[in-house]
Amino acid sequence: MARMDKLSTYKTTVEVEGDKGSVIYVNTKIVAWDGDNITLNSGGWQTVTTKRKMCQASNQFGLRFTVYQRKGIWYVDVKYHGGLPHGYWSELNIPFFDGMTFNKYTGQVVNPKG
Repeated sequence: MARMDKLSTYKTTVEVEGDKGSVIYVNTKIVAWDGDNITLNSGGWQTVTTKRKMCQASNQFGLRFTVYQRKGIWYVDVKYHGGLPHGYWSELNIPFFDGMTFNKYTGQVVNPKG
């Protein structure tokens, strides 16, 4: 069973500098972050491996999201506080699209799909 807490190095490049970073799988930058904003891109390869590597990157770098599939459709689950009472966290289930950018604290998609 694949580890979910850390990325494997197989066909994967990680670049981190300060509060910016990216994960490149094969030739696609599947996860990029800059401060509070995270961008996801499957490059059209919505595979189990791409999804797993996105989740591993989130776990390894504390990016606060999970990518999952329900009935063939990908979603991003962002854990956020959303102004709720201290210590209570809710979850957002956002439909995935390539190139989506969202805030890791609010879950707000900052580039809605046109």
